[in-house]
Amino acid sequence: MSWQTFSHEADIGVRGIGATPAEAFAEAATALTATICDPAAVAPREALEVECAAPDLELLLVDWLNALVFEMATRRLLFSRFEVHIEDGRLRATVRGEPVDVARHQPAAEVKGVSFCELKVARRADGRWLAQAVVDV
Repeated sequence: MSWQTFSHEADIGVRGIGATPAEAFAEAATALTATICDPAAVAPREALEVECAAPDLELLLVDWLNALVFEMATRRLLFSRFEVHIEDGRLRATVRGEPVDVARHQPAAEVKGVSFCELKVARRADGRWLAQAVVDV
């Protein structure tokens, strides 16, 4: 499994790669955190359940990442661990993180939402799954 961020004009792309769509979604969520701060600096102290549903994997990725953006904004949390399960268009996840500590986390940006730009969820030629989107910062 791996995650990356990539430049996209004034925004930032997030990308996750994994053996399954669920693993790729978890890695994309780590990339989302990386747009704000170093995910390694976020302790998995608190757990939260997140659920969403969509008719296809691409829309499910947008809903998933937007659900995380909502939880981060309303609860003032950052997340570093993601246990994702996807079945029949439904995503259930346990996410772990902690309250934002500006001095320790040194947030670099605020994610406002996820766009449909560069949106892709697909199996790659090597058999691993790619999940990517662009986030508005």
